[in-house]
Amino acid sequence: MLTLPLALVLPTLVGLVHAQDKDDHEGGTWPPHHNMGEAPAREALSKMGATWSDGKSWQRRRDRIREHVARELGLLPPPRKTDLNAVARGRVEQEGYAVSNVSFESFPGFFVTGNLYEPTGRDGPFPVVVAPHGHKRRAEGNPEGRMQNAYQTLCATLARMGAIVFTWDMVGWGENDQMEHRVPDAGPIQTWNTLRSIDFVTALACADATRVAATGSSGGGTQTFLAALLDDRIRASAPVVMVSAHWFGGCECESGLPIHQGEDLRTNNVEFAACAAPRPQLLVSVGGDWTRNTPRVEYPYLQRVYETYGMGGRVRNAHFQDEEHDYGPSKRAAVYEFLADELGLDIESVRASDGAVDESAVGILPREKLVVFTTEHPRPDRALKGTRAVTAAFRSLPRRIQ
Repeated sequence: MLTLPLALVLPTLVGLVHAQDKDDHEGGTWPPHHNMGEAPAREALSKMGATWSDGKSWQRRRDRIREHVARELGLLPPPRKTDLNAVARGRVEQEGYAVSNVSFESFPGFFVTGNLYEPTGRDGPFPVVVAPHGHKRRAEGNPEGRMQNAYQTLCATLARMGAIVFTWDMVGWGENDQMEHRVPDAGPIQTWNTLRSIDFVTALACADATRVAATGSSGGGTQTFLAALLDDRIRASAPVVMVSAHWFGGCECESGLPIHQGEDLRTNNVEFAACAAPRPQLLVSVGGDWTRNTPRVEYPYLQRVYETYGMGGRVRNAHFQDEEHDYGPSKRAAVYEFLADELGLDIESVRASDGAVDESAVGILPREKLVVFTTEHPRPDRALKGTRAVTAAFRSLPRRIQ
Protein backbone atom coordinates (compact mmCIF):
# COMPACT_ATOMS: atom_id res chain seq x y z
CA MET A 1 0.00 0.00 0.00
CA LEU A 2 1.30 3.42 -1.01
CA THR A 3 0.34 6.50 0.96
CA LEU A 4 0.45 9.58 -1.24
CA PRO A 5 1.88 12.74 0.36
CA LEU A 6 -0.26 15.71 -0.64
CA ALA A 7 0.37 19.42 -0.27
CA LEU A 8 -2.49 21.44 1.11
CA VAL A 9 -4.19 23.07 -1.85
CA LEU A 10 -6.57 25.95 -1.16
CA PRO A 11 -8.09 27.29 -4.38
CA THR A 12 -10.70 30.00 -4.07
CA LEU A 13 -14.19 29.89 -5.49
CA VAL A 14 -13.52 32.93 -7.64
CA GLY A 15 -15.95 35.54 -8.85
CA LEU A 16 -18.48 35.06 -6.07
CA VAL A 17 -19.73 38.49 -5.11
CA HIS A 18 -22.97 39.82 -3.69
CA ALA A 19 -25.21 41.07 -6.46
CA GLN A 20 -25.49 44.85 -6.61
CA ASP A 21 -27.77 45.18 -9.61
CA LYS A 22 -31.44 44.27 -9.82
CA ASP A 23 -32.07 45.33 -13.42
CA ASP A 24 -32.54 41.76 -14.62
CA HIS A 25 -35.62 40.95 -12.57
CA GLU A 26 -37.20 37.68 -13.65
CA GLY A 27 -40.47 36.90 -12.03
CA GLY A 28 -43.17 34.39 -12.82
CA THR A 29 -43.68 30.72 -12.12
CA TRP A 30 -40.72 28.42 -12.55
CA PRO A 31 -41.21 24.81 -13.65
CA PRO A 32 -40.72 21.65 -11.60
CA HIS A 33 -37.09 21.06 -10.87
CA HIS A 34 -36.51 18.16 -13.29
CA ASN A 35 -38.10 19.17 -16.59
CA MET A 36 -40.09 21.71 -18.59
CA GLY A 37 -41.50 21.71 -22.10
CA GLU A 38 -39.19 22.45 -25.01
CA ALA A 39 -41.13 25.49 -26.24
CA PRO A 40 -41.36 27.07 -22.76
CA ALA A 41 -37.66 26.36 -22.31
CA ARG A 42 -36.79 28.28 -25.46
CA GLU A 43 -38.93 31.18 -24.30
CA ALA A 44 -37.31 31.12 -20.84
CA LEU A 45 -33.83 31.08 -22.38
CA SER A 46 -34.78 34.04 -24.54
CA LYS A 47 -35.86 35.95 -21.44
CA MET A 48 -32.57 35.10 -19.74
CA GLY A 49 -30.72 36.39 -22.76
CA ALA A 50 -32.64 39.66 -22.58
CA THR A 51 -31.20 40.40 -19.12
CA TRP A 52 -27.75 41.15 -20.55
CA SER A 53 -26.49 42.85 -23.68
CA ASP A 54 -22.71 42.98 -23.53
CA GLY A 55 -19.69 41.58 -21.72
CA LYS A 56 -20.09 43.75 -18.64
CA SER A 57 -23.77 42.92 -18.09
CA TRP A 58 -23.16 39.21 -18.79
CA GLN A 59 -20.37 39.12 -16.22
CA ARG A 60 -22.70 40.69 -13.63
CA ARG A 61 -25.22 37.96 -14.35
CA ARG A 62 -22.51 35.30 -14.30
CA ASP A 63 -21.35 36.45 -10.86
CA ARG A 64 -24.90 36.33 -9.53
CA ILE A 65 -25.34 32.79 -10.87
CA ARG A 66 -22.04 31.67 -9.38
CA GLU A 67 -22.86 33.11 -6.01
CA HIS A 68 -26.35 31.65 -5.99
CA VAL A 69 -25.20 28.15 -6.96
CA ALA A 70 -22.36 28.15 -4.43
CA ARG A 71 -24.68 29.32 -1.67
CA GLU A 72 -27.41 26.77 -2.44
CA LEU A 73 -24.80 24.00 -2.49
CA GLY A 74 -23.49 25.00 0.92
CA LEU A 75 -20.15 26.15 -0.51
CA LEU A 76 -20.37 29.83 0.36
CA PRO A 77 -18.49 30.54 2.51
CA PRO A 78 -16.42 27.56 1.32
CA PRO A 79 -15.49 24.82 3.78
CA ARG A 80 -11.92 24.79 5.03
CA LYS A 81 -9.97 22.06 3.31
CA THR A 82 -8.60 19.27 5.47
CA ASP A 83 -5.86 16.72 4.80
CA LEU A 84 -6.93 14.26 2.12
CA ASN A 85 -5.06 11.29 3.66
CA ALA A 86 -4.91 9.78 0.18
CA VAL A 87 -4.06 6.12 -0.32
CA ALA A 88 -3.33 4.28 -3.59
CA ARG A 89 -3.04 0.52 -4.03
CA GLY A 90 -3.47 -2.26 -6.56
CA ARG A 91 -1.55 -0.57 -9.39
CA VAL A 92 -1.96 -2.46 -12.68
CA GLU A 93 0.41 -1.79 -15.59
CA GLN A 94 -1.18 -1.79 -19.04
CA GLU A 95 0.03 -0.80 -22.51
CA GLY A 96 1.08 2.85 -22.20
CA TYR A 97 -0.72 3.50 -18.90
CA ALA A 98 -1.23 2.27 -15.36
CA VAL A 99 -4.33 2.15 -13.14
CA SER A 100 -4.35 2.55 -9.34
CA ASN A 101 -7.21 2.28 -6.87
CA VAL A 102 -7.41 5.43 -4.75
CA SER A 103 -9.26 6.68 -1.70
CA PHE A 104 -9.09 10.02 0.08
CA GLU A 105 -11.13 11.94 2.63
CA SER A 106 -12.90 14.91 1.07
CA PHE A 107 -13.77 15.87 4.64
CA PRO A 108 -13.05 13.98 7.86
CA GLY A 109 -14.74 10.58 7.83
CA PHE A 110 -16.02 10.70 4.24
CA PHE A 111 -14.07 8.62 1.73
CA VAL A 112 -13.98 9.30 -1.99
CA THR A 113 -13.24 6.09 -3.94
CA GLY A 114 -11.82 6.20 -7.45
CA ASN A 115 -9.26 5.15 -10.02
CA LEU A 116 -6.17 7.04 -11.13
CA TYR A 117 -4.95 6.51 -14.70
CA GLU A 118 -1.36 7.58 -15.38
CA PRO A 119 0.78 7.58 -18.54
CA THR A 120 3.77 5.23 -18.63
CA GLY A 121 6.89 5.55 -20.72
CA ARG A 122 6.60 9.35 -20.82
CA ASP A 123 8.15 12.23 -18.93
CA GLY A 124 5.92 14.66 -17.04
CA PRO A 125 4.61 16.91 -15.82
CA PHE A 126 1.30 15.78 -17.29
CA PRO A 127 -1.98 17.66 -17.79
CA VAL A 128 -4.89 16.57 -15.63
CA VAL A 129 -8.38 15.37 -16.57
CA VAL A 130 -11.08 14.77 -13.95
CA ALA A 131 -13.87 12.51 -15.21
CA PRO A 132 -17.05 12.37 -13.08
CA HIS A 133 -19.47 9.63 -14.15
CA GLY A 134 -23.22 9.45 -14.58
CA HIS A 135 -26.01 7.15 -13.43
CA LYS A 136 -24.79 3.94 -15.04
CA ARG A 137 -25.91 0.77 -13.27
CA ARG A 138 -24.01 -2.51 -13.31
CA ALA A 139 -24.88 -4.86 -16.17
CA GLU A 140 -23.61 -8.23 -17.34
CA GLY A 141 -19.95 -7.76 -18.23
CA ASN A 142 -20.06 -4.04 -17.49
CA PRO A 143 -19.45 -2.64 -13.97
CA GLU A 144 -21.27 0.42 -12.65
CA GLY A 145 -20.34 4.07 -12.45
CA ARG A 146 -16.68 4.93 -12.60
CA MET A 147 -15.78 1.34 -13.51
CA GLN A 148 -18.07 1.04 -16.54
CA ASN A 149 -16.38 -0.04 -19.73
CA ALA A 150 -16.89 3.31 -21.48
CA TYR A 151 -15.13 5.18 -18.66
CA GLN A 152 -12.30 2.69 -18.44
CA THR A 153 -11.79 3.19 -22.18
CA LEU A 154 -12.03 6.99 -21.95
CA CYS A 155 -9.65 7.33 -19.02
CA ALA A 156 -7.13 4.82 -20.30
CA THR A 157 -7.00 6.35 -23.78
CA LEU A 158 -6.49 9.85 -22.37
CA ALA A 159 -3.69 8.46 -20.20
CA ARG A 160 -2.12 6.84 -23.26
CA MET A 161 -2.27 10.32 -24.87
CA GLY A 162 -0.31 11.75 -21.94
CA ALA A 163 -2.85 12.90 -19.32
CA ILE A 164 -3.29 11.96 -15.66
CA VAL A 165 -6.96 11.04 -15.33
CA PHE A 166 -9.03 10.55 -12.20
CA THR A 167 -12.55 9.14 -12.05
CA TRP A 168 -14.45 8.50 -8.81
CA ASP A 169 -17.79 7.32 -7.44
CA MET A 170 -20.79 9.56 -7.03
CA VAL A 171 -22.03 9.53 -3.45
CA GLY A 172 -24.17 6.49 -2.72
CA TRP A 173 -22.85 4.77 -5.85
CA GLY A 174 -20.38 1.96 -6.41
CA GLU A 175 -18.08 1.71 -3.41
CA ASN A 176 -19.25 5.03 -2.00
CA ASP A 177 -22.01 3.63 0.19
CA GLN A 178 -21.71 5.85 3.25
CA MET A 179 -24.91 7.74 2.34
CA GLU A 180 -27.90 7.59 0.01
CA HIS A 181 -27.62 8.89 -3.53
CA ARG A 182 -31.06 10.13 -4.55
CA VAL A 183 -31.37 12.84 -1.93
CA PRO A 184 -30.88 16.61 -2.30
CA ASP A 185 -27.93 16.60 0.10
CA ALA A 186 -26.02 14.42 -2.36
CA GLY A 187 -25.58 17.41 -4.67
CA PRO A 188 -23.45 19.58 -2.38
CA ILE A 189 -21.26 16.67 -1.30
CA GLN A 190 -20.76 15.47 -4.87
CA THR A 191 -19.72 18.96 -5.93
CA TRP A 192 -17.31 19.22 -3.01
CA ASN A 193 -15.88 15.81 -3.93
CA THR A 194 -15.22 17.09 -7.46
CA LEU A 195 -13.33 20.14 -6.16
CA ARG A 196 -11.34 17.94 -3.80
CA SER A 197 -10.60 15.52 -6.63
CA ILE A 198 -8.94 18.40 -8.45
CA ASP A 199 -6.95 19.09 -5.27
CA PHE A 200 -5.88 15.46 -5.13
CA VAL A 201 -4.68 15.12 -8.72
CA THR A 202 -3.05 18.53 -9.10
CA ALA A 203 -1.01 17.95 -5.92
CA LEU A 204 0.68 14.90 -7.45
CA ALA A 205 4.35 15.54 -8.24
CA CYS A 206 3.90 14.55 -11.91
CA ALA A 207 0.85 16.78 -12.51
CA ASP A 208 0.77 20.08 -14.37
CA ALA A 209 -1.71 22.09 -12.30
CA THR A 210 -1.94 24.77 -15.00
CA ARG A 211 -3.55 22.34 -17.47
CA VAL A 212 -6.72 20.90 -15.95
CA ALA A 213 -9.82 19.73 -17.81
CA ALA A 214 -13.10 18.05 -16.87
CA THR A 215 -15.39 15.77 -18.83
CA GLY A 216 -18.31 13.54 -17.90
CA SER A 217 -21.54 12.25 -19.40
CA SER A 218 -25.12 12.59 -18.18
CA GLY A 219 -24.93 13.17 -14.40
CA GLY A 220 -21.17 13.41 -14.88
CA GLY A 221 -21.90 16.20 -17.35
CA THR A 222 -23.78 18.01 -14.58
CA GLN A 223 -20.78 17.67 -12.29
CA THR A 224 -18.53 18.87 -15.13
CA PHE A 225 -20.33 22.15 -15.75
CA LEU A 226 -20.95 22.82 -12.06
CA ALA A 227 -17.25 22.35 -11.32
CA ALA A 228 -16.27 24.61 -14.23
CA LEU A 229 -18.75 27.20 -12.97
CA LEU A 230 -17.24 27.20 -9.47
CA ASP A 231 -13.55 26.51 -10.03
CA ASP A 232 -11.40 28.44 -12.49
CA ARG A 233 -8.64 25.83 -12.22
CA ILE A 234 -10.62 23.94 -14.87
CA ARG A 235 -9.17 25.36 -18.08
CA ALA A 236 -11.29 23.30 -20.49
CA SER A 237 -14.54 21.36 -20.09
CA ALA A 238 -16.55 18.87 -22.12
CA PRO A 239 -20.00 18.09 -20.69
CA VAL A 240 -21.45 15.16 -22.64
CA VAL A 241 -25.19 14.57 -23.32
CA MET A 242 -26.33 16.87 -20.53
CA VAL A 243 -26.55 20.61 -21.34
CA SER A 244 -30.22 21.32 -22.05
CA ALA A 245 -32.60 24.27 -21.74
CA HIS A 246 -35.57 22.06 -20.85
CA TRP A 247 -34.02 19.29 -18.74
CA PHE A 248 -32.67 20.19 -15.32
CA GLY A 249 -31.40 16.75 -14.33
CA GLY A 250 -33.50 13.73 -13.46
CA CYS A 251 -31.99 12.98 -10.06
CA GLU A 252 -32.28 14.69 -6.70
CA CYS A 253 -28.49 14.83 -6.66
CA GLU A 254 -28.62 17.25 -9.62
CA SER A 255 -31.73 19.34 -9.14
CA GLY A 256 -33.10 18.53 -5.72
CA LEU A 257 -31.99 21.93 -4.43
CA PRO A 258 -33.14 25.27 -5.91
CA ILE A 259 -29.86 25.97 -7.69
CA HIS A 260 -31.79 27.12 -10.77
CA GLN A 261 -33.91 29.73 -9.01
CA GLY A 262 -33.55 32.40 -6.37
CA GLU A 263 -34.73 35.88 -5.48
CA ASP A 264 -35.06 37.77 -8.78
CA LEU A 265 -33.12 35.02 -10.56
CA ARG A 266 -34.17 32.26 -12.93
CA THR A 267 -31.46 30.30 -14.67
CA ASN A 268 -30.81 26.86 -16.16
CA ASN A 269 -28.08 24.40 -17.14
CA VAL A 270 -27.33 26.31 -20.34
CA GLU A 271 -26.28 29.34 -18.33
CA PHE A 272 -24.37 27.14 -15.90
CA ALA A 273 -22.30 25.89 -18.83
CA ALA A 274 -21.96 29.45 -20.13
CA CYS A 275 -20.36 30.52 -16.85
CA ALA A 276 -17.20 28.71 -17.95
CA ALA A 277 -16.63 31.30 -20.70
CA PRO A 278 -14.17 32.25 -22.08
CA ARG A 279 -12.41 28.98 -21.16
CA PRO A 280 -12.62 26.38 -23.98
CA GLN A 281 -15.70 24.16 -23.90
CA LEU A 282 -17.13 21.36 -26.02
CA LEU A 283 -20.83 20.48 -25.84
CA VAL A 284 -21.49 16.91 -26.96
CA SER A 285 -25.11 16.27 -27.89
CA VAL A 286 -27.28 13.63 -29.58
CA GLY A 287 -30.65 13.33 -31.27
CA GLY A 288 -31.84 10.63 -28.89
CA ASP A 289 -32.14 12.52 -25.58
CA TRP A 290 -32.79 15.97 -24.10
CA THR A 291 -29.75 17.44 -25.89
CA ARG A 292 -31.46 17.03 -29.28
CA ASN A 293 -31.94 20.81 -29.62
CA THR A 294 -28.35 21.78 -28.80
CA PRO A 295 -27.28 22.91 -32.30
CA ARG A 296 -30.18 25.39 -32.60
CA VAL A 297 -31.02 26.32 -28.96
CA GLU A 298 -28.29 25.76 -26.37
CA TYR A 299 -25.17 26.12 -28.51
CA PRO A 300 -26.15 29.52 -30.01
CA TYR A 301 -26.68 30.89 -26.49
CA LEU A 302 -23.18 29.82 -25.47
CA GLN A 303 -21.77 31.22 -28.70
CA ARG A 304 -23.32 34.58 -27.88
CA VAL A 305 -21.73 34.53 -24.40
CA TYR A 306 -18.31 33.60 -25.76
CA GLU A 307 -18.56 36.30 -28.42
CA THR A 308 -18.87 38.96 -25.70
CA TYR A 309 -15.27 38.06 -24.88
CA GLY A 310 -14.29 38.08 -28.55
CA MET A 311 -13.67 34.33 -28.29
CA GLY A 312 -16.56 32.68 -30.09
CA GLY A 313 -14.25 29.97 -31.45
CA ARG A 314 -13.56 28.63 -27.97
CA VAL A 315 -16.94 26.93 -27.67
CA ARG A 316 -17.77 24.01 -29.95
CA ASN A 317 -20.57 21.50 -30.45
CA ALA A 318 -20.22 17.89 -31.59
CA HIS A 319 -23.74 16.69 -32.41
CA PHE A 320 -24.65 13.09 -33.30
CA GLN A 321 -28.23 13.15 -34.54
CA ASP A 322 -28.70 9.39 -34.81
CA GLU A 323 -27.19 8.45 -31.46
CA GLU A 324 -28.51 7.86 -27.95
CA HIS A 325 -27.67 8.88 -24.40
CA ASP A 326 -24.25 7.43 -23.55
CA TYR A 327 -20.51 8.13 -23.64
CA GLY A 328 -19.98 5.95 -26.70
CA PRO A 329 -17.10 5.80 -29.19
CA SER A 330 -18.07 8.79 -31.34
CA LYS A 331 -18.54 11.02 -28.30
CA ARG A 332 -15.22 9.90 -26.87
CA ALA A 333 -13.52 10.56 -30.21
CA ALA A 334 -14.81 14.14 -30.25
CA VAL A 335 -13.57 14.68 -26.69
CA TYR A 336 -10.14 13.21 -27.48
CA GLU A 337 -9.69 15.70 -30.32
CA PHE A 338 -10.89 18.61 -28.18
CA LEU A 339 -8.70 17.79 -25.18
CA ALA A 340 -5.70 17.09 -27.40
CA ASP A 341 -6.07 20.63 -28.77
CA GLU A 342 -6.59 22.29 -25.41
CA LEU A 343 -4.15 20.32 -23.24
CA GLY A 344 -1.46 19.52 -25.78
CA LEU A 345 -2.03 15.77 -25.62
CA ASP A 346 -0.31 13.35 -27.98
CA ILE A 347 -3.30 12.13 -29.97
CA GLU A 348 -1.10 10.98 -32.85
CA SER A 349 0.26 8.21 -30.64
CA VAL A 350 -3.18 6.57 -30.50
CA ARG A 351 -4.30 7.11 -34.09
CA ALA A 352 -4.88 4.16 -36.41
CA SER A 353 -3.80 4.21 -40.03
CA ASP A 354 -7.24 5.48 -41.08
CA GLY A 355 -6.89 8.53 -38.80
CA ALA A 356 -9.37 7.34 -36.16
CA VAL A 357 -8.37 7.00 -32.52
CA ASP A 358 -7.57 3.36 -31.78
CA GLU A 359 -8.92 2.28 -28.38
CA SER A 360 -8.10 -1.42 -28.85
CA ALA A 361 -5.01 -1.30 -26.61
CA VAL A 362 -7.17 -0.57 -23.56
CA GLY A 363 -7.48 -3.53 -21.22
CA ILE A 364 -10.92 -3.59 -19.55
CA LEU A 365 -10.50 -4.69 -15.93
CA PRO A 366 -13.11 -6.51 -13.87
CA ARG A 367 -14.68 -4.74 -10.92
CA GLU A 368 -12.68 -6.68 -8.34
CA LYS A 369 -9.46 -5.25 -9.79
CA LEU A 370 -10.68 -1.65 -9.47
CA VAL A 371 -12.19 -1.46 -5.99
CA VAL A 372 -10.27 0.28 -3.21
CA PHE A 373 -11.78 -1.34 -0.13
CA THR A 374 -11.53 -5.09 0.28
CA THR A 375 -11.51 -7.65 3.07
CA GLU A 376 -7.75 -7.14 3.29
CA HIS A 377 -8.03 -3.35 3.09
CA PRO A 378 -11.38 -2.32 4.63
CA ARG A 379 -12.68 1.21 4.90
CA PRO A 380 -11.23 2.80 8.06
CA ASP A 381 -13.27 2.61 11.26
CA ARG A 382 -13.50 6.41 11.42
CA ALA A 383 -15.79 6.41 8.37
CA LEU A 384 -19.11 8.16 8.87
CA LYS A 385 -22.12 5.88 8.59
CA GLY A 386 -25.48 6.87 7.14
CA THR A 387 -26.92 9.87 5.31
CA ARG A 388 -27.77 11.77 8.47
CA ALA A 389 -24.26 11.46 9.92
CA VAL A 390 -22.56 12.38 6.62
CA THR A 391 -24.70 15.41 5.90
CA ALA A 392 -24.45 16.67 9.48
CA ALA A 393 -20.65 16.43 9.32
CA PHE A 394 -20.55 18.27 5.98
CA ARG A 395 -22.82 21.08 7.19
CA SER A 396 -20.77 21.55 10.35
CA LEU A 397 -17.42 21.92 8.56
CA PRO A 398 -15.53 25.10 9.56
CA ARG A 399 -15.80 27.80 6.92
CA ARG A 400 -13.31 30.18 5.36
CA ILE A 401 -14.60 33.71 5.67
CA GLN A 402 -13.50 35.65 2.60
